[in-house]
This record gives sequence, structure tokens and C-alpha cells, in this order.
Amino acid sequence: MAMIKKAVKGMRDVLPEEMRLRNHVMDVIRRTYESYGFTQIETPGVEHIENLCSKQGGENEKLIFKILKRGNKLDLSAASDEADLVDSGLRYDLTVPLSRFYAEHSSELPSPFKALQMGNVWRADQPQKGRFRQFMQCDIDIFGEASNLAEIELILAMSTLLGKLDFKDFRIRINDRRILKAMAAYAGFAEQDYDSVFIILDKMDKIGIDGVQKELTEAGYEAEKAERYLKLFREMEGKSGAAAIAALSELMGEALPEEGRRNLEEILSAVEEAKTADFEPVFDPTLVRGMSYYTGTIFEVELKEFHSSCGGGGRYDEMIGRFTGQPTPACGFSVGFERIITILMENGYRIPEEEEKEAILLEKGLAPDEVKAVMKEAEALRAEGRKVLVVRMAKNKKFQKEQLAAQGYATIREVFRK
Repeated sequence: MAMIKKAVKGMRDVLPEEMRLRNHVMDVIRRTYESYGFTQIETPGVEHIENLCSKQGGENEKLIFKILKRGNKLDLSAASDEADLVDSGLRYDLTVPLSRFYAEHSSELPSPFKALQMGNVWRADQPQKGRFRQFMQCDIDIFGEASNLAEIELILAMSTLLGKLDFKDFRIRINDRRILKAMAAYAGFAEQDYDSVFIILDKMDKIGIDGVQKELTEAGYEAEKAERYLKLFREMEGKSGAAAIAALSELMGEALPEEGRRNLEEILSAVEEAKTADFEPVFDPTLVRGMSYYTGTIFEVELKEFHSSCGGGGRYDEMIGRFTGQPTPACGFSVGFERIITILMENGYRIPEEEEKEAILLEKGLAPDEVKAVMKEAEALRAEGRKVLVVRMAKNKKFQKEQLAAQGYATIREVFRK
């Protein structure tokens, strides 16, 4: 059977130039988040299938790469359904494994615990441009902090990171699931219909308010409920922050949860006051976020210049309790690592203040003593912190030097035999 040289569909190889950028961005992420007190941990890429299929991951649970049982546990002849064949799967995000990690190790960790996690995740999605089946995620999460100090810290850390990568004039959209649900209840929708209503609401930025109203009625919801619901959004059009929240409060009165309203006001005010990056925190009542595990604040980063989002997260206070039986405050923010890399590469981002790299080209036929002298010199330079590449001189020296220059070698030195 012939070997296949192409990567598996939906996966991809990373060439050296992009790998340099990825490593640089990961270093910036690590340094920035560590400056906020986050500590790095790691969880396995393989997770128990019961955890992955716990109805916490929304649509992502349909995209799990499932792993067959191994050895004596795998009995194909006796299998009657999937549960007899599968006992684990590749993680589709970092939040579920992290929650299991915290439930298992909380007695060994400080409280509150601020976790940084970077790693690949896998989703059996339909591959397309910019969408892969294996991709990197970078998450920060805070466990044990019940107040909105957690949200404020997460938003400030994430925005500072983007600022250090030269992103400007972006927005962080903020909402609260308690307000999201209260608005649906105020309009008269039944609780079992919330998810369906929110799926349609999530299209607001693409189809507008009238489009949402049309889809709600076409889905079978009463026109009066749809009109009452969307009146709330129409009254907030053109308003932002405290003004939008005030308009909503005036319309809904006591139907607007006081705790949710105050939570948003405090987060917006604190972030606006403390931020150092060039961005705008905004209240967005149309923000939904697909994961069903969110219980309170939700947020998403919108890069206006690129018409795309590059990260999001929220509070998920009930997930740890699924493992331990004890509710634990938890809040997290995930940066869209692959989206950021794509944007930086498309815009010709250059790694700043990269350590000088030197290449030494050795002519063929150098005497052993001459080679040893070069290797000794190269080791001395590396000991000083320099990056030094020693290679044989190619026949097409001009092309070789062009390639090295493209790889960031500022100094290229040739050594000829004596």
C-alpha cells in the first residue's frame, strides 16, 4: 500500500515561518497572562466520553472524534450500540477537561485559582478556509471567585494581550445570560423555547431586526410575542453601555434582574476605567454564545477592522458541580489563536526585537580542524544567547542565502577552506 504524503483532511502541516510566528504569539500570551497571576497547566487531549457528551458543549458534542475501546474491552461481536464500542474521545474545547482537572485537584490548588491552558482541540467539522479539524486554543479561567472581579480581570487580560499584538479599535461585547433569559420571558416565550429563540436572535447582525422578526414568526411563534421581544432591541438601538441598560430597565421594570443589570454596569465601568489597550467594552443584548454551560456574564471579542470575532467566554458556575456535587464559581475567556495567526500573517506582521540570528555557510572540503574551529565559535555565540545555524554551502549559494534571509537570518557568513 502506497504511503500518503498529504495531511489528513481537516488537519494541516505548519511550515517554519508560520511556526516562528506561532511560537512568538504563544510567548506573548504566556507572558501577558502570567503578569495577571495566571499559572499554566495542561490536560490530556483524550477525555472520558461521558464528560464530552454531558450536554454542556452545545453543537460541538455532535463533532466529537470518538475513540474505540482497546484490547479486551473492545468486543465487536457483543456490541449492541455505540456505548459498547466507545469510552473516550478527543477534546472539542479546553473548558470541559479543565473543569474535570479542577474537580480532581482543587485541594492541591490555591483559591481562587487562575489557570492558563494552551493546547490543540479537535472537532469533526466540515473543513473549509480558516476552519480546521485540529486547532489551537488558549484559555484563561478563574475558579473560586464569585464576584465580577473575575470577569473584569479576564477582559483586561485578554484586551491587553491583543494590544500587545498590535490590534486596535476592537470591541468586547458583553451580555448576561440572566438578562438574555429575562428578555425572552418578558416577551412571553416559554422556557423550553429559549434556545430556539436565541439561535434566531444570534443572526441579528446578519439579517437585522426585521429579519429576526420574520424568522421568529416563520418558526411558529406568535407575532405579538415576537413584536414585544424585538421592541426591547429597537428601543436600545443607537445606545451603548449604561444608556442601553437604562433604556432596557425602563421598558422591563422589575422584570429585568437587578443582579444581572448591576453586574453589567459594574463590569463596563471598571473595564473602561482601567483598560490600557485601544478597545471599547459594550453591552450587546443580542450576544448569545452557544455553549449551554454559561450561567451569567458572557463576552466576545469583535475585530471591527476584520469583520470577525477572535475569542469569547463567560461564567459557568454549575459545571464543576457536575463532577463534585458542589457548585464552584468559574469564569473563562478563550482567545481565537488560529484566527489571530491568520490575520497577523495576512497583514505581514513582523516579530519585534527578535534575537539576531546568524548563519554560517561552510564550503565543502573544509579540513576537520577548520570545521572544529567553526563549531567551537558557534557554541560560544550560542552560550551568549545568539541563534546560530551552521550548514554546508549549497551549489546555488544565492538562492540559499535568500532563503536564510527570509527565515530571519540577519547575518550570513561564509567560511572557505584555506
